[in-house]
Amino acid sequence: MNYLFIPLFYALSGFLMKYSDDEYDENHNKLSSVILGILCGLITAVVCFLNSDAACIFIAILLGNLIAFKIDGIHHIATLITFIIVLIFLGIPNISLIPLIISLIAAFIDELGNDNEKLYSKSKYLKFFFDYRFTMKIAILILAIFSFLKIESFVFFILFELSYELAGYIFLKLNN
Repeated sequence: MNYLFIPLFYALSGFLMKYSDDEYDENHNKLSSVILGILCGLITAVVCFLNSDAACIFIAILLGNLIAFKIDGIHHIATLITFIIVLIFLGIPNISLIPLIISLIAAFIDELGNDNEKLYSKSKYLKFFFDYRFTMKIAILILAIFSFLKIESFVFFILFELSYELAGYIFLKLNN
């Protein structure tokens, strides 16, 4: 049963994360970005409760964003608070320290590189690499290959990423 919800919740997390961000950054719509952020925090916390690999990945993303100072809007704060409250209420599954640290470092590197004009001006490959946050994808793939995470967690993370990109595409189509 969880194998139906886990990939769906990864996908919804990615979609809501991006759409919330675009609503805030592009449309300056605080209300809808906060509502979408709260839904994102709720769904992400539930998938973390259901799956320890998801907990490792999403907690690493959260910490990476915090350390990189990328929590920069009320929608991010609403998402963060919702995520923490729901996860505390449901309970955090046991996660291994090694994949958490590796994922955290990868998330942090991706956040430092994303939207970094100094890096982007050096190479179109660096721009592509950090626009699509490949450090995290590579880290999760390596962790799955070495059995720190399940291989399906890598597939689910790619589903998260594809949904994130789809949300950006849909946002642009609906707002042009």
